[in-house]
Amino acid sequence: MLSSLPLCSVVKKSSLSKKSPLLVLLHGYGSDENDLFSFANELPNELCIISLRAPIKIIPYGYAWYNINFDENQNKWNDTEQAKKAMNMILKCIDVATSLYDIDKFNISLLGFSQGCILSLALALNNPKKFKNIIGLSGYLSEDFLNQSLKKDDYEHLNFYYSHGVSDQVIPVEWARKTSLFLKKLNLNFKYSEFPVGHGVSPQNFFELKNWLEKFI
Repeated sequence: MLSSLPLCSVVKKSSLSKKSPLLVLLHGYGSDENDLFSFANELPNELCIISLRAPIKIIPYGYAWYNINFDENQNKWNDTEQAKKAMNMILKCIDVATSLYDIDKFNISLLGFSQGCILSLALALNNPKKFKNIIGLSGYLSEDFLNQSLKKDDYEHLNFYYSHGVSDQVIPVEWARKTSLFLKKLNLNFKYSEFPVGHGVSPQNFFELKNWLEKFI
């Protein structure tokens, strides 16, 4: 079903009558809200699942959370201001959803792919009291998107699942491995896995993340 959130979205309601856990899906660059929503019917029924559409339209098709620009040497850089604006919009959607769908505000999870993964990691570290579980697929941690001061004590309740394809030609697996080291320094509770795929989610990857999520919701 369609929702009435600040961003365009699709929703799968929880099987629970009240205070349901919420899972927010954030798609990758050039995709839309229907992409990750294909996971919804395979995930636990007690979840209220909301898949958001990024605000920036890309020509000829798809959407982005923020633009990726190239300098004269063809080096990529992210539009940090757009990313921070997108994160604020996502937080507003979550606030509206908690009242619309009678959400348990202490049981909110994010699942992001690629650009959506990058934002999911930053959202959790910037707003740790807002979230419980984070699933990051085929992305990395952009320190440019983080608040300046990170307190280790704020993250004790967070659970992270993080995975990457060893043959990813869009986001190098080395970036994902550096992210794991960053999370380890914060003493975070996380599981990191690699799979023999490119920039995508294999059936084995999905099976593992599903089992992981079932343990923590």
